[in-house]
Amino acid sequence: MNATLAAVVLSLFSAVAYAAAAVAQERLASRTTEPGVLTMLGNAAWWWSVALNASAALLHVAALKYGTLTLVQPLGALTLVAAVPLGARVAGRRVSAVEWRGTALTLVGLSALLVTASGPAPDHVLSVPQALAVAAATSMAIGALSRPGTRPGLRHATASGFASGVASALTQTVTVAVTDRSGPVLSVQVVVVALLVAAFATAGLLLSQTAYRGGLGAPLAVVTLANPVAAAAIGLSLLGERLQGGPAGLLLAAIGAAVASWGVVTLSRSAPEPVPAVAPEPFEDDEHPVAAVLALEAEAAKYAPSLIPNQPNPGHLTNPGHLTPL
Repeated sequence: MNATLAAVVLSLFSAVAYAAAAVAQERLASRTTEPGVLTMLGNAAWWWSVALNASAALLHVAALKYGTLTLVQPLGALTLVAAVPLGARVAGRRVSAVEWRGTALTLVGLSALLVTASGPAPDHVLSVPQALAVAAATSMAIGALSRPGTRPGLRHATASGFASGVASALTQTVTVAVTDRSGPVLSVQVVVVALLVAAFATAGLLLSQTAYRGGLGAPLAVVTLANPVAAAAIGLSLLGERLQGGPAGLLLAAIGAAVASWGVVTLSRSAPEPVPAVAPEPFEDDEHPVAAVLALEAEAAKYAPSLIPNQPNPGHLTNPGHLTPL
């Protein structure tokens, strides 16, 4: 099995694991009446979702060992593709036509990217100065995107995608450096870059949680698209990665990225939104039967409040002689 095929297979299993974990967490959240850390810690289903997430992360790290950033990171969109049939199966419904269309577009776009982004296993890593420079530039971008202003959900989603993409790029450096037997396992490079990975991975998680407060569809699409953009920028500019096929390959990659982005947006918007509860409007038609009954009760209450159920009878009112209280 060559490096490209290994990276694709590992990315596929990682996407399925991430999708299964997401579906499990969504179902758990819908069934939990008392949310909280202690409640989750005592729930076996939550621990299964944690195990699925951990397995998916390990598979993703393994894929970064065999594939370039420009290959592995776009394949993260397969999580949405895998979540569609899994979510429909758990919910007991059929996959909608919109979901099928989004899935087809995503797969076609990713297929074009696979042709141009395939290559040998990565052997370049970021040096400590390069990693620090990337961390500084990304931190400034995250700070600018996280400032107060309009459309905070999409800006926080973009920042989350950048943080996650940089974390993956730094993870690849740690993975390649650790598996390279020419140097010590716990070198200064490995330790520094590993600390940066933890920082950006945590930042990406927190930023995504903030982005999803106003809804899931559009922010999820932005996170999914910003992640490979940040990782590919690092791979192409600092790690010596190249797209195959020259100018024609570059054009094919651009078309594939556009089609895959269209599919991701379609999938992120395909989930049905909950219908908000609408308070009943007051009756304005005096001829409506219910309105007539309410009018009669109101008129009767003027003379004998005790005749109307659940109406108190004030002591200072006297019942007329022709009306007998019940």
